[in-house]
Amino acid sequence: MRGRKVGIIGAGAVGATAAYTLSMMGTCHEIVLFDIADGVAKGKAIDISQASYYAPQGTIVNAAESASDIKDCDVVVITAGVPRKGDMTRADLLMINAKIMKEVVTNIKENSPEAIIICVSNPLDVMTYVCHQITGWSRNRIVGMAGALDGSRMAYQIQQLTGYNAGQIGSLVIGDHGENMIPLPHKISVGDIPLSELVSKEQMEQIINRTKNGGAEIVKHLGTSGYYGPGRAIAFMVEAILNDTKTIVSSSVLLDGEYGHKDVTVGVPVVLGANGVEKIIELELDADTKEKFDISLRSIENGINVLKDNNFFT
Repeated sequence: MRGRKVGIIGAGAVGATAAYTLSMMGTCHEIVLFDIADGVAKGKAIDISQASYYAPQGTIVNAAESASDIKDCDVVVITAGVPRKGDMTRADLLMINAKIMKEVVTNIKENSPEAIIICVSNPLDVMTYVCHQITGWSRNRIVGMAGALDGSRMAYQIQQLTGYNAGQIGSLVIGDHGENMIPLPHKISVGDIPLSELVSKEQMEQIINRTKNGGAEIVKHLGTSGYYGPGRAIAFMVEAILNDTKTIVSSSVLLDGEYGHKDVTVGVPVVLGANGVEKIIELELDADTKEKFDISLRSIENGINVLKDNNFFT
């Protein structure tokens, strides 16, 4: 990495929390924030800079005047987009956020041509696909933040159920970052003990259902989506890339024959390092999990097809 510089486009709750987390960890040398809302990026950059005085390692945090000022970054995180409102259809939301993504990614391509992109905008898997299509970059350089968050939510549910140290708990969630996500608690361990040895089948189902509804549970209490979990998950992925840690984490990536699918982005386990996606890990899926995985893939493909039907990529 050249200067360990990270750009964050979208300085709302998630983007700002990611920036704050990275500055507290001392992961990068410089962070550049951008947001279309006047003054938001500047105000948060000042606030985070002042907080970083107490961090183990100083981090320079600046605000960009425009998205084109996100220059020469090693990693760029995209959280920009709008939530679904009123009578807006899913297709409406897809088109609006895809247009935002197209503008943002075009700027990244021109101004940070060597960067690795982490897509966080929703619908995440489809927006990650858009990043691939707009850049035309090699597929290892674009990754969607999915399983890092969903996996931490599953680890939380396991810890809540068992009471065991959360730091000992593995996490693995595949599929789309949405209602068809597939938590795989039966494939993970607590310490060196398979989870299936510690909980019943009924409890395993509870873990799966609570993980899938993890975001909705936060909304129920806060009235808004969570941001500490997503912010930390982003920082975790940035750290893996900048420090070349070869960390295994589920992420949304473009398949090219893996799992029997091509030209679709979906969450699967990958190895993250200095080159972005160093390797895609192919799991052996039983018949039931493969059926769920195929359903998850079809839901993503439906979203991609909405964009294709509206001639977005032409």
